[in-house]
Amino acid sequence: MPGGVVDATVAGLLLDTLTPHALEVALTVQAELDTRAAEADALRRGHVERARHRAELARRRYLAVDPDNRLVADSLEADWNDALRALQTTQDDYERASAAAHAALTDQIKNKIRSLATDFPALWSNPDTPQRDRKRMVRLLVDDVTLHQTDRIHLHIRFRGGQTTSLSVAIPPQAWQVRQTHPDTLAALDRLLDTHTDAETATALNAAGHRSGEGKPFTARIVLHARRSNNLPSHAERLRAQGLLTNTEIAIKLGVHPSTIKAWTRAGILNSHKANDKNVRLYQPPAPGDTHLTTRQGSPLRKRVLTPPTTRGAL
Repeated sequence: MPGGVVDATVAGLLLDTLTPHALEVALTVQAELDTRAAEADALRRGHVERARHRAELARRRYLAVDPDNRLVADSLEADWNDALRALQTTQDDYERASAAAHAALTDQIKNKIRSLATDFPALWSNPDTPQRDRKRMVRLLVDDVTLHQTDRIHLHIRFRGGQTTSLSVAIPPQAWQVRQTHPDTLAALDRLLDTHTDAETATALNAAGHRSGEGKPFTARIVLHARRSNNLPSHAERLRAQGLLTNTEIAIKLGVHPSTIKAWTRAGILNSHKANDKNVRLYQPPAPGDTHLTTRQGSPLRKRVLTPPTTRGAL
């Protein structure tokens, strides 16, 4: 299960929760709890006072009995001991409850709580805040987060104090999907490869404002990777599909040396196209009866004589 989207969702929930309005409501609720705690404390204190009063009455009755009346004295002594034990139990319960009760918030503490509405988002968003400190802040506010994944990620967050919140977020795409080239960019790349090499295609894409799947400017290597990943033919393969020939192939076809092909190309007798970024060229085969070809194909260019189309046979 991807953790990044979960972290971002919980962080957003905390930032949305610690707002000035939410903190004021929390302070109001705390004040109400303090009032109820004071009322409960008064009730517990009343129980202690009544237990102390009963113990005092039992003591007086025991001290007032005639010592010679042993049966009555023993009974009153037992009552006094029971009253003392009940007083001690009530006193212990009161002290435990008082220690567990929340102390009343002072004005200074309330101002610190209100400052969380601005301090917490600033501290959380500060790039200099270490991740361990963010984790500590989350532990102060959140008890636990339960995750369940179906076609979405479901989060059940339990805050300190028992409040719960449930959220659902979409499952983010996988890393390879995020780095995919945009379809519009891929279509432009495909069109450019008809007439451009990889490096020329990269330059044209950058000039048009396109970027790779990782948001980087295009290079010849990135174009190479993109076309191979998407099974797009290279510029050379497209030229070959149009019938263009290599230097060796066209030399064999015309029955001349490959150096002659290069010389004819420089002289404008043959047309060639740049096939890749290593300056390998592919050649356009001449049409049958092309007047630029002569019967004396092996002679120097300055001595060649054009062959009339009507008398020259097909190549």
